[in-house]
Amino acid sequence: MAEEKTTVEIPTKFKKLVEEIESMSVLDLSELVKILEEKFGVSAAPQMMAAAPAAQAAEAGAEAKSEFNIVLASVGEKKIEVIKVVRDTLQIGLKEAKDLVDGAVASPAVLKEGVKKEEAEEMKKKLEEAGATIELK
Repeated sequence: MAEEKTTVEIPTKFKKLVEEIESMSVLDLSELVKILEEKFGVSAAPQMMAAAPAAQAAEAGAEAKSEFNIVLASVGEKKIEVIKVVRDTLQIGLKEAKDLVDGAVASPAVLKEGVKKEEAEEMKKKLEEAGATIELK
């Protein structure tokens, strides 16, 4: 398996330093890393604690989310009413609306992506009044 070299542009002020590092053996590099860790009080090892803040940020992002995907989770008993609402809200033809709703009978179908919160809530309300089950993701 051939190893591909990526071209990295090195600023002039670091060229000499990078050339010296490139000429070092693996053992010398390992020793250099240890010295730098001790000198600056840092660790070159990956930090596993970063996962917790990332998870918290994701949760916070979900709360502050401004765009949603509208998912038709189930049609309910009033299929014709749901088709009418889908047709009106998405501004599509009857056949397209029917195909979308029929597809959602088998598995959830995304009706619209990247919808602002207010519009998503309004569409959800109309579709639920028609008997559908809607999820905003």
